[in-house]
Amino acid sequence: MPLRLEIKKKLQARSDRVKCVDVHPVEPWVLSAMYNGKVCIWDYETGTMVKSFDVCELPVRSAKFVVRKQWFITASDDMHIRVYNYNTMEKVKEFEAHSDYIRYIEVHPTMPLLISAADDMSMKLWNWDKSWECTQVFEGHLHYVMMIKFNAKDTNSFASASLDRSIKVWSLGAPQPNFSLEGHERGVNCIDYYPGGDKPYLLSGADDKTVKIWDYQTKACVQTLDGHANNVCSVVFHPRLPILISGSEDGTVRIWHTTTYRAETTLNYGMERAWSLACTRDANKLAIGYDEGTVVLKLGHEMPVASMDNHTGKLVYSLNNEIVTASLKGIAEKVVAEDISDGERLPLAVKDLGSTEIYPQSVKHNCNGRFIVVCGDGEYIIYTSQALRNKEFGSALDFCWSGLGTGDYAVRETISRVKTFKNFKEHKTIKAPLSSAEGLFGGQVLAIKGSDCVVFFDWSEGVFIRKIDVVPTDVHWNESGELCLLVCEETCYVLKYDAAAVTSAIENNSFSAEEGVEGAFELVH
Repeated sequence: MPLRLEIKKKLQARSDRVKCVDVHPVEPWVLSAMYNGKVCIWDYETGTMVKSFDVCELPVRSAKFVVRKQWFITASDDMHIRVYNYNTMEKVKEFEAHSDYIRYIEVHPTMPLLISAADDMSMKLWNWDKSWECTQVFEGHLHYVMMIKFNAKDTNSFASASLDRSIKVWSLGAPQPNFSLEGHERGVNCIDYYPGGDKPYLLSGADDKTVKIWDYQTKACVQTLDGHANNVCSVVFHPRLPILISGSEDGTVRIWHTTTYRAETTLNYGMERAWSLACTRDANKLAIGYDEGTVVLKLGHEMPVASMDNHTGKLVYSLNNEIVTASLKGIAEKVVAEDISDGERLPLAVKDLGSTEIYPQSVKHNCNGRFIVVCGDGEYIIYTSQALRNKEFGSALDFCWSGLGTGDYAVRETISRVKTFKNFKEHKTIKAPLSSAEGLFGGQVLAIKGSDCVVFFDWSEGVFIRKIDVVPTDVHWNESGELCLLVCEETCYVLKYDAAAVTSAIENNSFSAEEGVEGAFELVH
């Protein structure tokens, strides 16, 4: 089943060829370094250019924000590195760094260090606290060095990609590489480290049109991804989502699943070759630099998915694959006692429950709060809510809990097959009078959404109760199960449900297979 990832375009700014992009971690800005020697800062929320800098007459191949200094740094074909304050727009520093074109610059995540890579086959380490002194030179590649990346899990080490077809891993302070990774058939253009702590992986893209995933501990190639029709220019592991992204001279940007390595989506905005990709660590933004401009996308939801048990006030939510819990019990008294203002963060005691095998796209408690279901990647896993112990799992396009029984739920397996489960065991297969079942809603009765209506079924016997000619985006029930709220795109309907009439009709076999149970629902509002 595919990863159902919503992709929303935030910015499409036409310009000269963009060789490098970087995203500001706080401001809604994307930095675009251009082949015509300019650097622009775009606001992707407003779609406007914030600032423009004429850096030099030759191509600017790399540019990076340094937020802790309020700088951005550029590297260009005149062999110079330049430093600008992006607030005052003043040039802080300019110096000649290499004897040939500079391909890439990488900023150390914590120390006052910058590494540059160039066509002179060397990499140089610069310390801005020492007046930009070059403190070390790294040599060992036999062709142009195209990219360098620090390892976020070990910031004393970094990797380099070269047109000599190799990837080399180095340590700060050591002039020779620790080891090389070889397997690409043509020059390597780009690399990235896996951001999570569970996999020692390195990603690479090359002129052989492939993307490779390497285990840098065993030095083995874990996977090769084929699909691009031209050179792969940029690759990134997304820091929050279970995806990796590749950009190519074939004009496409491909999104791949990091667990299954399947191709999820291919994006093509008709802006010719895709040269550069950049992600933000704390938001789901992706910037792409093309021949004809810059695009910024929002991938999925930036807010964590969450569920609250109404009985205990326990909140369960996800942070990537991690599931955490917090109690809201007594929070109202704490807000008053500590004089917490509206909009301030609540002082919650958060407890880690563990991690899930799938990327959570929804989390939901069952009717009594004893179990939670985590859904994502076309699968569901049911856990105990207190200790996150695995109870059941399966494949499903949609999942919903019954509002009646502890282990009662329904899954939509396909557009034509819905199954109900009773006490975690398969119970009934529902044949809905719909051309296509497009969604499920739980509660007092089972609701199946069609293209132009919603149909309701009894949980215990799978009996058809009623068809209502509206298309809800959500269905809510009050605690007694007497009132049902249908939330539609532009309006809401409140219905009164007569459970006794439905039970009587089922017991007496006095319902219609076509019309359902007469008087099951009454429109209240």
